[in-house]
Amino acid sequence: MMVTMKYLFLLILLVSVTLFPHAAGDLAYAEEPAAPEEVYAVADSREVWFYASENPESGLFILPYTYYVKVLRKGTLFCAVKYLEDVAPYKSVTGFCKTEDLTFVDFIPERPFLKREITVNYSAENATGTWMGRGTFDKLQRSFIYFGESYLGTARFYYVYADGAFDYVPATGEIVYELNTDYLKPVSGEGDAGSEEPEEPSTGLSGGQIAMILLAAGALFAIALFVLRGKKSPSPMQDDF
Repeated sequence: MMVTMKYLFLLILLVSVTLFPHAAGDLAYAEEPAAPEEVYAVADSREVWFYASENPESGLFILPYTYYVKVLRKGTLFCAVKYLEDVAPYKSVTGFCKTEDLTFVDFIPERPFLKREITVNYSAENATGTWMGRGTFDKLQRSFIYFGESYLGTARFYYVYADGAFDYVPATGEIVYELNTDYLKPVSGEGDAGSEEPEEPSTGLSGGQIAMILLAAGALFAIALFVLRGKKSPSPMQDDF
């Protein structure tokens, strides 16, 4: 009897796997997606400072609005972060941002850093008031990698990089750049119809699956009756006289 019940259990298991071959896969897809190995946070306001240390008095520059930092370590008050990358002519810089000032995202942005070069014009001073030559080198231009703006009182400065050194140059105007929007979540009722997220696939059973379940249930019921009733014992053999 125990052997027969074992076979009945195996038959039920085989029918279940036949009817629902993708059940295990569906459970795997139901799990939450794994978080990316790299974590980024966006400056979603125009006053997110990049600090040299975990000290509010050590501000180096204000991050470009809607651009990101790579989070190296998340802390309660400050996060250790990295901005830009070491791909010539650009140079990365590591520092800190206030955790409460950052907006963390669960994806790797396509354009995390503002890659921008600026040109500064320099004029030679002549204290004598007299000039000689054609003035070829009286005005020079110099290019720098732009990181962000900073302030000293009411004076504005750019935090820049060139020739292996970070420093400030006087701001000469507003730096215009394209803003990121990939961190913004769509608002209900807004946007084009074509931008709506696809509906989740229905998990209900189809008509064919229901019919197969009914047939399998009937077969299992018949097998169960057969097991319970048992086989008829053979009639005893008569002795030959």
